[in-house]
Amino acid sequence: MSYPQNQLSAQQLQTQLLANGDFLHLTRSHEFAMSAFSFEVACKNSDAKVSVSVLGTGIIMFEPKGVSSGKDIVLSSAVHGNETAPIEICSNLIKQLVLGELHLEHRVLFLLGNPASINIGKRFVEENLNRLFSGGHSQDQGQGEGLINKERHRALLLENTVRDFFEAGNGERFHYDLHTAIRGSKNDKFAVYPFRHNKPWVKAQLQFMLACGVNTILFSNSPTTTFSYYSSNEFNAHAFTVELGKVRPFGENDMDNFAAVSASLTNLISGQPLQLTKYDENNFSFFEIDQIIDRHHDDFALHFADDVENFTDFPIGTVIATDGKNEIKTQKDGEAIIFPNAHVAIGQRALLTVVPVKIKPE
Repeated sequence: MSYPQNQLSAQQLQTQLLANGDFLHLTRSHEFAMSAFSFEVACKNSDAKVSVSVLGTGIIMFEPKGVSSGKDIVLSSAVHGNETAPIEICSNLIKQLVLGELHLEHRVLFLLGNPASINIGKRFVEENLNRLFSGGHSQDQGQGEGLINKERHRALLLENTVRDFFEAGNGERFHYDLHTAIRGSKNDKFAVYPFRHNKPWVKAQLQFMLACGVNTILFSNSPTTTFSYYSSNEFNAHAFTVELGKVRPFGENDMDNFAAVSASLTNLISGQPLQLTKYDENNFSFFEIDQIIDRHHDDFALHFADDVENFTDFPIGTVIATDGKNEIKTQKDGEAIIFPNAHVAIGQRALLTVVPVKIKPE
């Protein structure tokens, strides 16, 4: 479906959004710029009222009126434009809120990260947006000094939007950055818990991930330039990068497969009880990052097939990649591959390896 870029007034945008609640369509029709506007919605099932603020293309905020919000929640999707299931999950929540069909208890900011890449059905237009946060938009990253592109502008805008949102609130902070993976996984859904700088892993957050149907957790052990790390590190938000299965085109996602995450996010923003089970480490598979393998040469190759799934492990000493003349081998028992991509730009991450780990959350 083609999305010609319209130039509608704020009033026209508001009228169109209120007619059908389809914020994704508006975003795709205004991939680079959209007039800001705001309005008020009355919940059909209660006397509650919600302030709705469209801050720009792909950026919409909901705030309950007349009550003190105990949580400030960021839900982002489309940081990679071809990862459609999270876009559909968030778009449905936005539609329910705009049409007054869902009660809102807490402030929530929805971000459709990279509208231009949604329209072309690709991971990004010029550069991987999820490598550009925490100032990554102003760093070389192997792309050349002073590089300016739309993804870098977008990363700065998203950073500033999240900062303004959190600083305007006074509640507990959350950011769930929703993705799908390039290839299949032995663990269909998994989440990356950003590096916490010696702060404890939070048991309740692991329980929430489990309620979302995510029982595989990858613990990061160093700073990164991902969106979830930005919110975690800069604003002490509870944050995860959540991988919900494999990349598929719009219309090809089995949304029943995401019922648990949709229900959990609905309960979170509407103030309904979260369906958390008692914490039991046996319900989880925990991993930590071991090797971070960047591409440094044009001659870079992965030594396993394209259909090898994330979390596939290899015996110690297996050559899993070559970078120029350098061989990269597995070094530990149970060492598995994740996020392999031989086609990244030179200087960027081409592969991670992970190993099983035990943790003690608080």
